[in-house]
Amino acid sequence: MNTKDDATHFAPELHIPNETFNIDFYTKFGATEHFCLRNDDGSIHVAELEINGAIFHVHETMRDALEPISAKGVTSVIGLFVPDVDDLMHKAIRAGATEINPATDHDYGYRQGMFKDPFGHYWQIQKKI
Repeated sequence: MNTKDDATHFAPELHIPNETFNIDFYTKFGATEHFCLRNDDGSIHVAELEINGAIFHVHETMRDALEPISAKGVTSVIGLFVPDVDDLMHKAIRAGATEINPATDHDYGYRQGMFKDPFGHYWQIQKKI
């Protein structure tokens, strides 16, 4: 049997602009910060966060990778399954996200809502209904 630490799982890495000093948005909508490594100037190099067991990282832009602001568009959509779509959508909006699609029940058996975080990443918050 796999434990949480050795089970296969995704951990998306969301790129943020270089010289970003504040990622409080994520903790304001419910993420827990595990660690945050900073550069000599205090800007964020990489941080590990978790939402109800779903781990993700924010990382300063590196190599040929683009973050949504410099790419001038969506670079990926983070699909996050949660017990209460409406609650997390409301928390994200209050924390500074922009609603893209309100939480809606769909014929294919999902309740989904989408928001854009302050760094331009799209999040699809969802649950099976």
